[in-house]
This record gives sequence, structure tokens and C-alpha cells, in this order.
Amino acid sequence: MIEVRGLTKRFGGTLAVDDLTFEVPPGVVTGFLGPNGAGKSTTMRLILGLDRPTRGTALVHGRPYAQARSPMREVGALLDAKDVHGGRSARKHLLALAQSNGISARRVDEVLDLVGLQAVANKRIKGFSLGMSQRLGIAGTMLGDPNVLLFDEPVNGLDPEGILWIRNFMKSLAAEGRTVFVSSHLMSEMALTADHLVVIGRGRLIADVSTAEFIAGGSTNRVRVRSPQQSELAALMTARGVAISQVDGYLEVRGIGCDEVGDLAAAGGITIHELFQERASLEEAFMELTRDSVDYHAPGSREPAPSADETVLGPEVSR
Repeated sequence: MIEVRGLTKRFGGTLAVDDLTFEVPPGVVTGFLGPNGAGKSTTMRLILGLDRPTRGTALVHGRPYAQARSPMREVGALLDAKDVHGGRSARKHLLALAQSNGISARRVDEVLDLVGLQAVANKRIKGFSLGMSQRLGIAGTMLGDPNVLLFDEPVNGLDPEGILWIRNFMKSLAAEGRTVFVSSHLMSEMALTADHLVVIGRGRLIADVSTAEFIAGGSTNRVRVRSPQQSELAALMTARGVAISQVDGYLEVRGIGCDEVGDLAAAGGITIHELFQERASLEEAFMELTRDSVDYHAPGSREPAPSADETVLGPEVSR
């Protein structure tokens, strides 16, 4: 369990973290989201005792992490996969970490096998790709077999197989009852991985809810309908004051659900060939709820993001 209470951090005149309060419970994957500069990395550093808070507390199992008797057996953390001694081999890097915490050398080979790096265990880290470095960093987090794990952008540089592996790996850790706290900018991946979300912007808490609730709360209700009497249906909806638009051959209806659309069509004697609720994406909800917390906007970046279903799967699959 991670507990953050009133956590605040100032760097000179900059307020990086502003009175944050949230919990990261065991048994679920908790995603930590926010725009660039929102304070995510600083918050993780405060939890790990790498920075001192200006105010407030960050506790792991009820006490500051700095007071842990055997740190790597209690918490595993990956903040920067490239922050390692490039001249060492993967095995020697992990062996040094293990020896510093009284962990056996046998465990080094176990975690190398766990992350798929046995074949390059004796190669120098400076020749590793970013994806290989991420795997090595994850191996380091697991050396002490800890109950609490923090990952900052763990899928950066991984290929599709590696992304699938880390997704399933984090889910398996949570299923074992561990506390898993992961920061990422990859919304599509967080939608598949995280059960719960903590979202911040400019150092402040924006949301602390389940992933499903976050998406539902930040998305406009949209229904798509296809009919051989499309123009008549459009006229009927407009007459009832319902917002509509034409999208990819469908009539997109906003503000009412499938049942109401079906009832209106039936009352008007209009045939319906297809009717479904369009699912929003996590990216769409995130962009909507954090748009006022972004410091820098590129031209066109304020336009609503298309949903993952719309751009990747197509409308029929999203039913």
C-alpha cells in the first residue's frame, strides 16, 4: 500500500506537486497519468525518498520508504532504465544491486530469465537498446521479490511482444496481491493494463477513479445509427432537438442513448439496420479532462482526439 497525504513540493518558485492526496492499494494495477510537467516523476521520487517534500507525507506500508530495513525486498522501482553503469554486464549490474541488499546471486539468474535477458547476461549494458535496458530495469525491480512496485514509463522502447509481456507481467503482479503503480503516456496501453487511475495536472489531483469511470466521466455520450431512411431519421432527430452529424455513413447522435434512438425511430416508422453505442477511448477522456492542465499546445492539439475504436477497429467492431 502506498499512501500520499497532502504531498507538496516546491523547487524555488515552482510548485511541482500541489497538496496531493491519494492511495495506491494492492491487488490492482494503478495507472499514474498526467501531461508533461504535471509532477508525476517528482511524485514518484518523493514516494521513494529521493526528494524531500516541502509539506505532506508519502508512506509505503505505513512508513517513509527511507526507513525500510531491506529496501529492495519491500519496494522495486524503475524510474530511468538508462541510468546505469554502461561498462558493466547485465549480470554484474544486477549482482551489485543484489549484494547491496543481501540477496543471493542465484536470484540474479532468476530475474534475468524472468525478463528474457539470459542470452545477453554477460554483455555490456552500453550496447543495450532502450527496450533491453527496460527489461534490465524491470529485472532489477524484481530482485528482492517486493510487494510494492513503481514503474515510470516501463514500455518505452519495447517492441509489440515486449509491450504485451510487460502488460501481462504487471497484471500478474497485481493478481498476486502486490501494489503496482505505473506512470505512462501511452493511453492505449493504460486502457488495457490499469484497473484504476490517478490523474494529475500541474501538480494537482484531477481524478482518482476506476479506468471505466474515468472514461465514462470524460466522454460525450454518442450513438451511431444506420438506416435506409437516413434523411428522414435525421429530420426526426433534429425536430426533437437532438444533436446529430454524419460520420462515415452513419448518423451520429449525441446526448441520448440507444434505447431512446430506437424508440424515436420506431415511433416514426423508420427502419433501422444498425444501432450501437460508440465507446470512447481513454485518450479521448484524458485529453478532455486535462486540456486546461497542459502548458504547451501545438497547433490543432485542442481538437478532440478520435477514439481508438474509430481509428483502429472501425465502428462495427466497437459495438
